[in-house]
Amino acid sequence: MSGPGRGARSGPGAGPSGDTTLLVIAKEPVPGRVKTRLMPEYTAEEAARLAAAALADTLATVLTLPARRRVLVLEGRPGPWLPDGGFDVVPQTGGGLDERLAAAFAGCSGPALLLGMDTPQVTAHILAPALAPDAWRRADAWFGPSEDGGFWALGLARPDPALLLGVPMSTDRTGRIQRRRLTDAGLRVGDLPVLADVDTAADVDRVAGQAPGSRFARAVGDRASGAAR
Repeated sequence: MSGPGRGARSGPGAGPSGDTTLLVIAKEPVPGRVKTRLMPEYTAEEAARLAAAALADTLATVLTLPARRRVLVLEGRPGPWLPDGGFDVVPQTGGGLDERLAAAFAGCSGPALLLGMDTPQVTAHILAPALAPDAWRRADAWFGPSEDGGFWALGLARPDPALLLGVPMSTDRTGRIQRRRLTDAGLRVGDLPVLADVDTAADVDRVAGQAPGSRFARAVGDRASGAAR
């Protein structure tokens, strides 16, 4: 699969509106395969529950946003965290993360905004600049940097896989290199707020505090309550 082409729909939800395709790239929250950097402070099962909650929060937010299409680009299989309607589900391609992100954009015929699954605190307000009616008149790309040096969001008015291929991923220089790739291509870049990813145990409580009432915050609270018994 070269990108988000035809895939299974998550259900009969309301049709999308707007001009931008919204992409969420994610991994099925299987214990031992996700959020391994939370261990040993968290068990593999606890880490997977937090990952599932963060993904569910992200998808729920995306479902409220105006979009031409909503696509979950998934490694693995859908689970109960997937909303009943509104998403096409397509498999990730093989290769490194830069190749998988590039392939996700390659399947889009117009403006596209990609999010990860590690920022459950993201809201419609945070994303509003990139989804405003004049978003693509004001910028050719939108960039959401993360505190650890990566990025949590990337939007392209004209998706070009070459803008991502070869960018070293999962380093403290990833965001800087990716943003420079955009500006070196002559693109006008609009910036979204800096957010914290949930990558390590130190991130968990802080991000939960930034998203009170979220599934992620409840999962963190449930775990703390269980540990106190």
